[in-house]
Amino acid sequence: MIFGCIVEGLVGLLCIVLGILLWKKQMLSILHDYHYKNVRQRDIPAYTRQIGIGLILIGAGILITGVLNLFYSPYWWVPLVVGIGSGFIVLYIAQKKYNGSVLG
Repeated sequence: MIFGCIVEGLVGLLCIVLGILLWKKQMLSILHDYHYKNVRQRDIPAYTRQIGIGLILIGAGILITGVLNLFYSPYWWVPLVVGIGSGFIVLYIAQKKYNGSVLG
């Protein structure tokens, strides 16, 4: 049980760190090139900001889930669903708006 919580926490932190690197440092190299091949140069700051925020939301949901699992909370699934759901919505909107396609 503890091992699972640690893994959830580490995966959540990894997503948060990647999101921060995308948002603040605009490190497009984190993404596969087909995710941003149609993004105009002037839109890169806004694109990386939105993609970074989406990853941070997903990571926060996973991290909070890991913490709740440490305390055997029956509501562990709430931050997971909210974090992943809202994160993917932000990612979808950013891909659709700046890359012109969602599937690549």
